[in-house]
Amino acid sequence: MKNKPESSEAPFAYEGLDRVIHERARLSILTSLLTHPKGLSFVDLKQLCALTDGNLSRHLSVLEKSGLVESLKGHDRNRPLTTSRITPEGRSRYLEYLSTLEQVVRDATGQKRSAQARDLAPGKA
Repeated sequence: MKNKPESSEAPFAYEGLDRVIHERARLSILTSLLTHPKGLSFVDLKQLCALTDGNLSRHLSVLEKSGLVESLKGHDRNRPLTTSRITPEGRSRYLEYLSTLEQVVRDATGQKRSAQARDLAPGKA
């Protein structure tokens, strides 16, 4: 799990920020599915993520093609039911993505503290 390149030339080039996951709607979908390991119906997922039918369908399609999510089609009381759930690969990539975001926060916080320390140094008042 690599959050930053080992080269000191680009210490803030976060390779782990997966472009498929980084989009707001897809991040919402994956977060919802990670917290519901048995999966969620299309209707529940749409409500949790505040997406329209078309937006949810499009983002689920991107996530499925990337192997992060699987959709299961079935029936409930003779009505079509689509349930989506995160795949093992999706869970792994999502957790790696979160680890990278945590590194971004640590780096940003460290930079902020360094700047504050310089500003508060003796003779800077």
